[in-house]
Amino acid sequence: MSQLERITLDPDICHGKPCVRHMRWPVEVVLDLVSSGMSMNEILADHPELEREDVRACLAYTGLLTSASMQSM
Repeated sequence: MSQLERITLDPDICHGKPCVRHMRWPVEVVLDLVSSGMSMNEILADHPELEREDVRACLAYTGLLTSASMQSM
């Protein structure tokens, strides 16, 4: 599974927001955990259903969105 394949869009899950592997884990929630100062190990310990690659995929996905929005300016 490539990194970005972990990010899924499904209108039946979280109102179609980008989520981690069809779970009810929106990318924005994972990013909130990271931005709150939690380390990768803390996030994974608190939320064992997430994998290290999931957090990395959320960061990569956000990076792509940011890059695309900057190019459209």
